[in-house]
Amino acid sequence: MFGDYSIGDLGSIFVMQGFAGLILFSVYVLMALGLAIIFGQMGVINMAHGEFMILGAYVTWMTSNLFQSYLPSLFGGYFFLAMILAFVASGALGMLVEWVLIRHLYKRPLDTLLATWGLSLMLQQAYRSVFGAREVGVELPQWMLGSLHVTDSIEVPINGVFVMGLTVLITIAVAYVMFKSRWGRQVRAVVQNRIMAGAVGINTEKVDRYTFGLGCGIAGVAGSAFTMIGSTGPTSGQLYIVDTFLVVVFGGAASLLGTIASAFSISQTQSTLEFFMSGSMAKVLTLLAVVGILMLRPQGLFALKVRK
Repeated sequence: MFGDYSIGDLGSIFVMQGFAGLILFSVYVLMALGLAIIFGQMGVINMAHGEFMILGAYVTWMTSNLFQSYLPSLFGGYFFLAMILAFVASGALGMLVEWVLIRHLYKRPLDTLLATWGLSLMLQQAYRSVFGAREVGVELPQWMLGSLHVTDSIEVPINGVFVMGLTVLITIAVAYVMFKSRWGRQVRAVVQNRIMAGAVGINTEKVDRYTFGLGCGIAGVAGSAFTMIGSTGPTSGQLYIVDTFLVVVFGGAASLLGTIASAFSISQTQSTLEFFMSGSMAKVLTLLAVVGILMLRPQGLFALKVRK
């Protein structure tokens, strides 16, 4: 016995904590994938990335309400359409922001930080004006409710399993696009040597715009997934932006494998420590551990060799 828990109880608790860490890992990966693409290719520090996520969450909420009011017989499948709409809405807004604002600030990372921070405040106020200051929740279809009974003492929520499955599919899709498609080769060429890529006929401005849109679109899908595990408000995106940057920097900018490994390490460490101490202290210790590792390896876990 350990305190009031038997060894079996402790094992069940650790399994449940580990699964909670996997759900957190899924949100981190979905958020960090888009940010890693943007930051890795263009060097843009997008402080408004959380607001693109929340746009996807609000689109999901509106789609849920629309189906409840006008298509109740199809409510069970609304979430799949909501994810597509969230990707389109966030991606389109991202491309507009890149054309209006970001393209004028390339090679000036501190300026992009300040500009996108101001953009995040504007988007927060816009959400507050349109949707109200109170948080809203999405009603899930019946098939997403409940838990799967793994053992007598271990249950895992169905919506958490769905989020993890969605994360796996999106990660595979992003990996295919970045490493197997013609457009992905162009993106990687621009990352490695922008001047030479332009010299061989690649439209670097177009690649930048679509890449920024893709990163923001993935954040929108992350927002859809976020509605299954939390409520949505104008400032909800700020709860994840620091952790997301931490994941990207710790994993190594522009490294898909590094992003996944970093998200898994941080989420599992934080979730496990929360069993022994408060959530805030667990986050502090996780941050200190990451900072310590970065002091020894500042390029991150996996760094790409880039020719300047």
